Amino acid sequence: MDYCNVIIKPIITEQSMHFATSKNAYAFEVNKKANKLQIRKAIEDIYGVKVEKVRTMNRKGKARRRGRSFGMTASWKKAVVVLNEEDRIDLY
Repeated sequence: MDYCNVIIKPIITEQSMHFATSKNAYAFEVNKKANKLQIRKAIEDIYGVKVEKVRTMNRKGKARRRGRSFGMTASWKKAVVVLNEEDRIDLY
């Protein structure tokens, strides 16, 4: 899998920005088929940083209702990447 297809987008929330400043950990939405080694390689190649640890979690879609019809939002995979102490990613 090409590393450009591994990382879908960074997750920018209040909690993720707090972890980025305090623990140097950044959250990304990644391809559901990507493993930790592919995620590590993609982050290091795209941003030019040294990755210490990768944690992944599969997020299940939520039930949603629109009028009388019921549906589900899409399931997705989230990766939290902890960087080396001297490395930073500027997401803005």
